[in-house]
Amino acid sequence: MPVTAVAQNPSRSAAAAAQVGPRPVPLWVAVLLAVAAGLAMLVAFPPYGWWPAAPVGVAALAAAVHRRRLWAAAGLGFLAGLALFAPLLGWTNLHTGLLPWVLLSLSQAGFVALVGVAAAVTSPLVDRWRWAWPVVTGVLWVGQEALRSRAPFGGFPWGRLAFSQDDSPALRWAAVGGAPLVTFAVAVAGGLLVAAVWRPWRARRPPVGDVSCPGGGGRSRWAVAAGCVVGAVAVVAVGLLVPVGVAGGGRTVTVAVVQGNVPRLGLDFNAQRQAVLNNHVQATIDLAAQVDAGQRPRPDLVVWPENASDIDPLRSEEAGRRITVAADAVRAPILVGAVLVGPGEGQSRNAGILWRPGTGPDLAQMYTKRHPVPFAEYVPLREVARLVSKEVDRVRSDMVPGDRAGVVDAGAAVLGDVICFEVAYDGLVRDTVTGGAQLLVVQTNNATFDVAEARQQLAMVRLRAVEHGRASLMASTVGVSGFVAPDGRVSDATGFNTRAVVVRQLRLGDGRTLATRVGVWPEAALAAAAVAVLVAAVVLRRRRPVISG
Repeated sequence: MPVTAVAQNPSRSAAAAAQVGPRPVPLWVAVLLAVAAGLAMLVAFPPYGWWPAAPVGVAALAAAVHRRRLWAAAGLGFLAGLALFAPLLGWTNLHTGLLPWVLLSLSQAGFVALVGVAAAVTSPLVDRWRWAWPVVTGVLWVGQEALRSRAPFGGFPWGRLAFSQDDSPALRWAAVGGAPLVTFAVAVAGGLLVAAVWRPWRARRPPVGDVSCPGGGGRSRWAVAAGCVVGAVAVVAVGLLVPVGVAGGGRTVTVAVVQGNVPRLGLDFNAQRQAVLNNHVQATIDLAAQVDAGQRPRPDLVVWPENASDIDPLRSEEAGRRITVAADAVRAPILVGAVLVGPGEGQSRNAGILWRPGTGPDLAQMYTKRHPVPFAEYVPLREVARLVSKEVDRVRSDMVPGDRAGVVDAGAAVLGDVICFEVAYDGLVRDTVTGGAQLLVVQTNNATFDVAEARQQLAMVRLRAVEHGRASLMASTVGVSGFVAPDGRVSDATGFNTRAVVVRQLRLGDGRTLATRVGVWPEAALAAAAVAVLVAAVVLRRRRPVISG
C-alpha cells in the first residue's frame, strides 16, 4: 500500500506513517462491504422496511472507502449505489423497458460515488479527530442528497435516507429540520457505528490525543466501541422526545379518497381514459348512495387521484358532465386529477381542479404540477435524447409546469396539493404550508408502477405529515391510498390494484412546526458544513502523510 502524501523528510514521513491509524481494509473486503452497504440501505426502504439497516449501510460504505485512493473510493461508492438503486428503482422498468431503469440507476449511483470520494478525502480529518467521524459522515450525506435533489433537470430525490425512516423514531426529527435533518441523524448514527468497529480492530498506534468517538479518551477499546454503539442508538431514539402532532390544531373535516382503479396496469391505461374516468365517477356515486342511506358520513371534500380524468374535462363536454354528476350526487367538492390540453401546440398540463357541486370547475382553485418528470412527462433535449432511444417519442406532448404553489381553497379546508413525485421535493410541499394549507394532499397515479413504488411514496407522505404538523392523504388510481396523521401513523390504507373508497375525519392544522419556519436553512447549513469539511480535509491531506490503497 503506497504512501500518497510524501513529507519533505523521508525518514520523518515513514515515522509519521507508522503512527497514523490503520491502513484501508483489503480491496476484496472493501468490495464486499460496498455491496453490503447498498443492500443494507435498500432493505431499509419499503416494501422491506428494516429501517435500522440504513445506518448500518452508511457505516459499511464509510469503512470500505476510508483511507482509499480517490478512484477506488469512487468505484466502491458507485458499486454501493448500484446495489441500492438498481433494485430500489426496479419498478421503473415494468412497462417502459430496461433503458430508463438502467440510466436512472446509473445516474443515481454516481451520486453515491461522490459520497465515496468525499469520505476518502476526509480520511485524514477523521484519523486526526476521530470524534468528528459521525458529524463528517452526516454532513457529507446531506450534501450529496441536496445536490441529487436538484441536478440534473431539477433532480431526483428518491431514495434519500430520510425516506427509509417512516417507522423509525428518527422520523420525528423531521418536525425540527425536515428530511435533511432525518438524513443527518441516520448518517451520524452510521458514522458512530463505523467509529465503533474501526478503531478497536484495525488501529496500530493512535495519534496523540486521538479518540474513537466523542467521550472515548482513556477508556478501553471495547468500552469505546460500546459507547459509540450506544451513541448511534441514542441519535435515533432521541427522536421520540420530539413533540409531533397537528400544528395549531383547528376544526375537523370529513374527507373521502376515491381510488377508482384502472382496467389494467401499464402504460396503456391512457388508452382507456374513459373507463378510468367512469370508474371514479361510479365509485363516487356509490359513495353518495351510501351517504344517503346513512351508512357513511357525508364528506366535506372528495379527492380523486392524478390521471382520474385523462380526458380534458374543460374541453370535453361529456367528461365535464360526468364529473358534475358525481359532484352533485355526493354534494361535496371534488379535487379532480386531470390532464389538460395546451396551452400551446404539443403541450399539456397535469392539474388538480376543484369541481364544485352545482357550479362545476372552479378555475381559480386549480393547481398545475410545478415539477413535471423529465423524460416521462416532458422530454428535455428531445433531439439528443432520441439518439439514445427512440422510446422518448412515446411522450407525445410536453407537460408545461405551473407557476404557483398548490394552495387550493376547497371551502371546508385549504389544501396543500402536490402531484405524484412532487412529494419528494422539500420546497414544493413547504410552499403549500407557508401559503396557508391546512391539509396536505398527494394525488398520484401508480398504474405504471407497482406496490413497492406506492409504498415508497407513502413513506414520503408520512415524513411530510410530521415535518409540517399536518394531517395528510395520498389518493392513487390503483393504490396505495390512505390517510396519515401528523405523527406519521397511517390509517385506512387501501390494497393495490383494487377499487376502494375510504372516508375519515381529519383535524386541520393552522400553525407551523419549527421545520416549516426554518425552511431550507438546516439543509443549507449542513451542506455548507460539508463543503467546509472537504476544504479542511484537502488542506490536511497536503500536510500529513496518508496510507491508502
